[in-house]
Amino acid sequence: MARISKKRKEVNKLVDKTKLYTMDEASDLIKKINTTKFDASVDLHVRLGVDPRKADQALRGTVTLPNGSGKTKKVLVFCKPEKEADAKAAGADFVGLDEYITKIEQGWTDIDVIVATPDVMATIAKLGRVLGPRNLMPNPKSGTVTPDVAKAVEEVKKGKISFRVDKFGIVHSSIGRISFTKEQIKQNAEEFIATLQKMKPSTAKGIYMKSISIATTMSPGISIDTKSIS
Repeated sequence: MARISKKRKEVNKLVDKTKLYTMDEASDLIKKINTTKFDASVDLHVRLGVDPRKADQALRGTVTLPNGSGKTKKVLVFCKPEKEADAKAAGADFVGLDEYITKIEQGWTDIDVIVATPDVMATIAKLGRVLGPRNLMPNPKSGTVTPDVAKAVEEVKKGKISFRVDKFGIVHSSIGRISFTKEQIKQNAEEFIATLQKMKPSTAKGIYMKSISIATTMSPGISIDTKSIS
């Protein structure tokens, strides 16, 4: 059994496991219970009343966090030569086609987001078995398959993130860093939740927002009162 550190025991006492916190309370408390010396990720976990086995309930989408994600993302753009200058000007870290297909086939995946123009999707389709499990394969639903690569790159750099529900009906996502202010964490969390609420499938029955919790990389989770979310 893993040994619980003295610091962890102290922060555990600050979290009432029987209480459902408001987002305002949770955003304040999350900063008090962080024990890491690095800029830990602040993660949101939302259990939804959906059946991911049904196509219309397998939610997948994007959200632009008002305060950014706190992480500088490496972006690769797959495109033909005529689009390369636009992608580079927008801030893409890597731009090209054949050379990066070869690199990925050889095991390179040191990127966070891949954007592609529609006319190269057939060419990169063979990378699906490598990129799919890593959630890196460009997809129209996440806005990463588009003729406007400059706009897509700019949005990612400004804080646009993608998400999808897992097989258990839970959406997990980083919504900032512990160095963010309480207000920034709250704003990002509320924007993320609002996006999920707008995506509620018409076929989903019963309670949609079943549970919400927030935690840092190594902190205990804080349960949010779903009724307090406007």
